[in-house]
Amino acid sequence: MKRATIVASFASILFLLAVLIVAPAAHADEANQETKVTFSQPVQIPGRVLPAGTYVFVLPSEVTQHYLVRIFNADRTELFATVFTISAERPQATGNTAFTFADRGSAGPEAIVTWFYPGDTIGHEFLYPKQAEKELASAKLVTVVAGK
Repeated sequence: MKRATIVASFASILFLLAVLIVAPAAHADEANQETKVTFSQPVQIPGRVLPAGTYVFVLPSEVTQHYLVRIFNADRTELFATVFTISAERPQATGNTAFTFADRGSAGPEAIVTWFYPGDTIGHEFLYPKQAEKELASAKLVTVVAGK
């Protein structure tokens, strides 16, 4: 039984590593934290599930609205979602983008819980409706730091 749990955990981590591929954003202004990310599997965000594909995560240009994260398609011609966030903290910054996912097993796709821009210890925690928040609270959290 213990071996099956270890194998399942290892498989889950490998899956999450395969899910996230982050390319450096081709944008000179770091104030909007523009990040291009490719998911190889569907991922949940508040209010919807994004199919596998490439997306751009970006903050509004107005600093007072940095509690919002806008998610566009790869070439920024289609807005998929604007989600509310609150500040999230981590003890140490990394040089790469980091996402934390809630792994809910067969209950649904992994859900994005937090997003941290490279070099920042303050990031964005996605706000889910109460029912989804309860489900995510019992899920295993896995943080994936994107390689360059």
